[in-house]
Amino acid sequence: MSSIESGCLEKIRPGDEERRLIWDMASALVREIDDSGFAKGMVVGSVARDTWISGDRDLDVFMLFDPSVAREDLEQMGMALGRDIATRFGGDIIEKYAEHPYVNTHINGFDVDLVPCYDVESASKIQSAVDRTPFHTRYIRERVDNLTGDILLLKQFAKSCGVYGSDHMTEGFAGYLCELLVLNYGSFEGVLQNAAVWTPGTIIDIEDHRTKDFDEPLVVIDPVDPGRNVASSLSSTKMFEFSVFCRDYLTSPSGDYFIIHKQPGLSREEFNDEIRKRGTSLYTIVFENPYSIPDILVPQLRRSLRSLENLLEKNDFRVMRSDCYMGSGRSVLLFELLDESLPPVVRRAGPPVWNRSNAEKFLKKHLGLTYSGPYIEGERYIVEIERKYLNAMTLLKSPEIFLSGLGKNVKISMEDHYSVHRNEEIWDENFSVFFYNYIRKESPNVRILQKSSGK
Repeated sequence: MSSIESGCLEKIRPGDEERRLIWDMASALVREIDDSGFAKGMVVGSVARDTWISGDRDLDVFMLFDPSVAREDLEQMGMALGRDIATRFGGDIIEKYAEHPYVNTHINGFDVDLVPCYDVESASKIQSAVDRTPFHTRYIRERVDNLTGDILLLKQFAKSCGVYGSDHMTEGFAGYLCELLVLNYGSFEGVLQNAAVWTPGTIIDIEDHRTKDFDEPLVVIDPVDPGRNVASSLSSTKMFEFSVFCRDYLTSPSGDYFIIHKQPGLSREEFNDEIRKRGTSLYTIVFENPYSIPDILVPQLRRSLRSLENLLEKNDFRVMRSDCYMGSGRSVLLFELLDESLPPVVRRAGPPVWNRSNAEKFLKKHLGLTYSGPYIEGERYIVEIERKYLNAMTLLKSPEIFLSGLGKNVKISMEDHYSVHRNEEIWDENFSVFFYNYIRKESPNVRILQKSSGK
C-alpha cells in the first residue's frame, strides 16, 4: 500500500468511538426485534461486514421472519414492527419500497432501514430478493478479515469517481460489488490493475458456479446465487469511467483520486450565460413525480426520454443531447436541439414506382395537397408538402407526445399536468446541480487531469 493510500485509509477508517456508537445503536435495534417474538434481528450491509467508511450513518437492520409466514402477513407484520420500533426510539417513520415495503427512520443521527425478510436456510430458497442480503453479509464477513482496508479504499475511490451506488439514477458499483471485486482480485491494487484493462463482457465468477449467460458489460456472479449478476445495474458508461479512472491513477498516483468531488450548482446568471454561448435551444418537460419507487420510475424516465427524442427527430428537430433527472418531488426531461424552428415545406419520399400498389396509394394520397409534386426522382415519387410542426414547442405541447411511448407512470403524471420551458425559462433552483452536470459534463478523470495540468 502506497503512502497516498495509507494516508487516505487513516482518514476513512472508522475510529473506536464511532464504531461503538453505531454498534450500540445496532445492538439496541436488534434486541427490540428479538424481544418482539415475531422475528429475529440481524445487522446487515457494510456495518456488519466492517466495510463502512467513517462518516457514513447508514444502518441496515433486517427483521427475519419464519418462512411459513404468508407474504402479505410478512409485509403487514414487518411494517407494524418497524413502525413500532422507530416510534419507541423517537424516530420518524418513512415508508419506502423495494420488492416489498420497509420502514426508513432517523434515530440519533443514523439513517436506519428496518427491512422484513424471510429467514430461509439457504439462498436457493429465497422468497423475495431481500432474502439474499443476510447470505451476502455472512459470505463477506467470513472472508474479509485481512481485506477491509482494501475495500474501504476501493469504495472511497469509486465515490471520488462518481460511480458508487447501484441505484438506477447512478447505475454504478454497489458496496457488495466492490467487496466481491477485492475478494476476487486480492487487493485494492489488484482491482485497479485488472479494471484498467476491462473489456465488455468481462466475467468474474468467484465460486465458479454460473448457471446462465448475461449480456451486461460486466458480469460478476453472485457467490450465493449462481443465476444472478451482481453488476447488472452497472452501465457501460460507469464501467469505463471507472476503468479509465483506474488507468490514470496507476499512471500518476495522486490523493485527488480519493477526494469526493462536491456537486456544485449553477446560478441563474451562469446558466443563462452558458446557454447563450452554446447557441443551441434547450427545452425541458417538468412534471410531478408519479407515485412509484425510484427503481421503477427512473427506467421509465429514460424510456420516455428516448421516445420523445425519437419524436423530435422524426419531425426533423435534431437533438444534440438529452438527459433526465428525478428530483425529490418533480422530474425533468431535457433536450438540447440544433434546430427548433423549421420552414413550412418538407420533402418526403414515397415507395419505388415499381412497387405499383403502394406507389399509387402514395400518389393518390398527396394529389392536390403539395407545394410541389408528386414527381418522380430516380425510382421514387417525391412530394414537397406542408410541415405539421414548425417549431419544437408546438410539438412538445401537442397530444402526439402521449402517443410516443412514454413510460406508464410518467404518462399518467403528464396527462394530469406537465409544463414545457425553453432556454432561460427552464431555470429551476431545485435542478441547479443537474443543470451544472449537463452543461459542464466531463468524465471524472478529466477533472483531475485539468487540475494537475493547471487548466
